Amino acid sequence: MEKINSKLFVQNCYIMQENARLRKKAEQLNQENQQLLNELKNRLTKQQRSGNMQEGANNSMMADHYLSSSSNNPNGQNSTNN
Repeated sequence: MEKINSKLFVQNCYIMQENARLRKKAEQLNQENQQLLNELKNRLTKQQRSGNMQEGANNSMMADHYLSSSSNNPNGQNSTNN
């Protein structure tokens, strides 16, 4: 009985060591995952800001085009309305 108890004790020690190793690995992977998630969020935020800037530039270009086309006509009207 004592021999079986000793074997179980050794197995238990091995399992506890493996459990500690796996917990440490899981913690490292979790930290890496959090870093990658933060990087992804930062990239998405930058893309959204860039998209908003491009949208603003497009709107500005459209306004410039509208203003330049209406400034060609002294009355500020389209030529079809004359």
